[in-house]
Amino acid sequence: MNPTILQLAADLSAGRTTSRTLTEQALARIADPKGEGGRAFIKVWRDQALAAADASDVQRKAGLVPSPLAGIPVSIKNLCNVAGETTLAGSKALDDAPPAKADAPVVARLRAAGAVIVGSTNMSEFAFSGVGFNPHYGTPGNPADRKRVPGGSSSGAAVSVADGMAVAALGTDTGGSVRIPAAVCGITGFKPTARRVPIDGVVPLSTSLDSIGPLANSVECCAIVDAVFAGEPISVPQPAPLAGLRFAVPMHFVMDDLDSTVAAAFERALKALSGIGVKVEKIDLPELNELNTINARGTFAASEAYTWHRTLIERRGKDYDQLVYPRIMRGKEMSAADYIDLLAARADLQKRVSAITSNYDAVVMPTCAIVAPTLDEVSTPDGFTKKNMLLLRNTTVGNFLDRCGISLPCHAPGELPVGFSLMGEAMADKRVLAMARSVAPVVRAH
Repeated sequence: MNPTILQLAADLSAGRTTSRTLTEQALARIADPKGEGGRAFIKVWRDQALAAADASDVQRKAGLVPSPLAGIPVSIKNLCNVAGETTLAGSKALDDAPPAKADAPVVARLRAAGAVIVGSTNMSEFAFSGVGFNPHYGTPGNPADRKRVPGGSSSGAAVSVADGMAVAALGTDTGGSVRIPAAVCGITGFKPTARRVPIDGVVPLSTSLDSIGPLANSVECCAIVDAVFAGEPISVPQPAPLAGLRFAVPMHFVMDDLDSTVAAAFERALKALSGIGVKVEKIDLPELNELNTINARGTFAASEAYTWHRTLIERRGKDYDQLVYPRIMRGKEMSAADYIDLLAARADLQKRVSAITSNYDAVVMPTCAIVAPTLDEVSTPDGFTKKNMLLLRNTTVGNFLDRCGISLPCHAPGELPVGFSLMGEAMADKRVLAMARSVAPVVRAH
């Protein structure tokens, strides 16, 4: 198991290691020609990272430790502004854009917490896919099986953590882009309630749905990094007692077409939770079946992405990933009336679903309906579209309903990674993290 933030913070505090050592190890893994570093990272800031590590070690000697993240190597997704750098968003179409004038607030907050930023990670172009494939910068291989995709859009983020190139990663989640790669790469990923974390200085996909969250090796790690992103005092919520909690499993939409590995791992996890006193209730939630109809005239992602991209597409459309370009162009077909209808339908569905789910402590489901597809399976437009839909389907529910959620590994050793998702109500982030601390070892233990 890769070390957690709290373990490394204790080692740093006791003088068992230094930030310089941790950063050199992370950079060595990124640079290893036999590893995935060349595909997982678009930019590596070796000199800056080592300078930050040395500064952190000096500060620590003087008793200045701003947070548990101090001196710890982290990665950030390639759509965050970093002062002096051109933000590429996993594309070639932005390579002539001027360098960013300032760090995005989330990046500035990581620096203020003392984190050592080792580099900027690869992603699905413009964050517009759940597969993690990138034709421009290569596709990092899944840590469980290098012939499989890492999930997206925060593909390099997940691989950087799973492969020990960073201890935690900044990802974004518009339809599952933190939780999907976390699930299929076998790590933990947390999507906060969107409004808690500022998205300024981060290339948008859908301003209505975008959220920024951590990918890491434990729930506790996610809680620490989430607090930094949100500009909140750092505290890891106490584990919630499991006995007597009520978890709802919606039997509509999210449980359709599960592959056998996912279905088996999810059922085992539910059984393990029931065995220690969690009340697991399979509930009717046909409201979720309305999502396809609601989005039939077009989605927030397409309409809002097209708004941002339309002038860039006129100039550089031929340089876009040909699997991403048509998805953005769908936004051109949506009228203002369609968009206003979509806003109203979203607000209405949120109310109706919350009226049912707020009676439970959490809604639980498999994070993704399938395990990571092979690179071959997504090599044709048809194969790509089919797998992309199945990877994204369950997680999109949380974004559309404006909820928080976490994906926890629930596969047995030797199985392909499977994620177990806990979804809370809007702004129930701390509660979800507290429950996840108790749920994680149970769903993993089997």
